[in-house]
Amino acid sequence: MANIQEIRQYKNIYMIGIGGSSMSGISEILKYWGFNVAGSDVHTSSIIDKLISSGIAVSIGHNPENVTGFDLVVYSAAISKNDPELVKARELGIPTVERKEFLGAITRAFRNTICVSGTHGKSTTTSMVSMCFLEAKQDPTIQIGAILDDIDGNYRVGNSEIFILEACEYSESFLKFSPKAEIILNIDNDHLDYYKTFDNLKEAFIKYVKLLPDDGILVYNADDTNCAHISQYTKAKSITFGLKNTNANFTAKNINFDVNGYPSFDVYHNNVFYKTIKLSILGKHNILNALACIALCDEFGLDRFDIKNALAKYKGVERRFQYLGKINGASVYDDYGHHPTEITATAEALKKKDFNHSWVVFQPHTYSRTKNLLDDFANCLLNFDNIIITDIYAAREENIYNISSKDIVEKIDALGRKAYYISNFDDIIEFLKRNVKPNDVVITQGAGTITELGHKLIEQ
Repeated sequence: MANIQEIRQYKNIYMIGIGGSSMSGISEILKYWGFNVAGSDVHTSSIIDKLISSGIAVSIGHNPENVTGFDLVVYSAAISKNDPELVKARELGIPTVERKEFLGAITRAFRNTICVSGTHGKSTTTSMVSMCFLEAKQDPTIQIGAILDDIDGNYRVGNSEIFILEACEYSESFLKFSPKAEIILNIDNDHLDYYKTFDNLKEAFIKYVKLLPDDGILVYNADDTNCAHISQYTKAKSITFGLKNTNANFTAKNINFDVNGYPSFDVYHNNVFYKTIKLSILGKHNILNALACIALCDEFGLDRFDIKNALAKYKGVERRFQYLGKINGASVYDDYGHHPTEITATAEALKKKDFNHSWVVFQPHTYSRTKNLLDDFANCLLNFDNIIITDIYAAREENIYNISSKDIVEKIDALGRKAYYISNFDDIIEFLKRNVKPNDVVITQGAGTITELGHKLIEQ
């Protein structure tokens, strides 16, 4: 059982933005530990329904009277400082704390907090690690940034000293945590709306590694030049994984792909055969994610048969090359990738499958990312046969960057390829219905509302 002394003084805790992937998981953990938990969100969702069914009171809409009688208010980063519930809590003298700070306190309640970080692949690798610890009957507490069917959601409350956590680098959230073990999958050029420069982002990862205790564990990608020297900043035990770097502690050889595009490979640990692994998800990039998972799990003493079985059972998380259904005899997939590196990985994974023509419907995510990586977006989208681009999903931003989706279309046109700009989702659906043929593949790509389009498409 976790040691909750740091937060025991608060009996009644109110969560503003309780429907978020992290906030909902925190709420369930608190309830399991015996706290009285309630909260609010602006929209209902399947996550909200699950919270209510487990006995947590949730209000839709933010009513300042809701916070009366609570000892602590936790709020997500998306909540404005002028939020009526937050303003009321401060008027009443109720302590308030942002999610990442509070989650940091929860990480300190566990003897073994395992943080999975990196610009790409966090949700997948956190899920892989979670599956392995579950297969080994370690009863972990889990928090993932995506839906994993095997735990019926994005979190699980266990009764051991193990907390497996997806640790996001955005706004330096992961610097508030207290990890015993870290996985760093990669460090790529992203989130410059917050970090301003890539050097600042790399510096944040250095600070993150310094959080490890001397008896901690660091698992990092030996293929990634931005990770290559990260171990010098900690006395923790360092373990490497890689495909290109043959000096890595964990490597993969004899890689093969079946007709579905699923890889199998032999894992070698310090050049000694370890185990043959078969995955049930697409992509060479997921071999790297699996190697990171295997390295971490091996260091925690998990049986390699449990690791092998768990990875074979793992079918992926929601919105990671997720199969949705058919239209006109074509397969429709939904993918969360919103960075050029991720889109390229999706395209490379797709090439291992048999299909006629590929169609990508891309929704850029944030103006700043689109501006900073404009050329990279144009180039990575050339990997698809047919390219449709819809309006930028603003998320937290205003368009102060003088950028639009038409700029990507123009870049692609300049590279000698045709791309279609279509703003309205219904118009995109009609366009696809007219043009997609049997055995084609359609991918809705992006981190915003584009996920709705794929589901609408297969309902037509």
